[in-house]
Amino acid sequence: MPVNTKAIGKTYEPTTYAVGREKIKEYARAVGETNPLHLDEKAARDAGYADVVAPPMFAVVYSSPSVAPSLFDPDVEMNFAMMVHGGQEFEWGPLVVAGDEITTTASVKDISERDGRGYYVFESVSVNQRGEQVCRGTWTNIVRGV
Repeated sequence: MPVNTKAIGKTYEPTTYAVGREKIKEYARAVGETNPLHLDEKAARDAGYADVVAPPMFAVVYSSPSVAPSLFDPDVEMNFAMMVHGGQEFEWGPLVVAGDEITTTASVKDISERDGRGYYVFESVSVNQRGEQVCRGTWTNIVRGV
């Protein structure tokens, strides 16, 4: 059964994530981060930041809630049971620090079929409370047996 491309360009409701100091520290410890900018407010402030700095891949924490609805959207018609993670790419802007509010909007960037597999590409754009783009993510999922 061929993939349905009618959802290409569809945009989802934005989500907002309030970045907390303890969430950054918990994430940093969970991934083995040792840089004091992620763990110590004083070190972060001494380096010129308002608070602890989120590690780059913390982007998944604040952006994935906006992407998740697309995976189950009936317009996308993705067979989630046959899906595998194909890849993620991120382009970062200004650093995210505790106290920021990040709003992320996700959209369907592309749906295609090759070699009996469906390729579903979603994009997330995250901006802080000042309107600065802090991250653009490309999320690729592959569905086997289409």
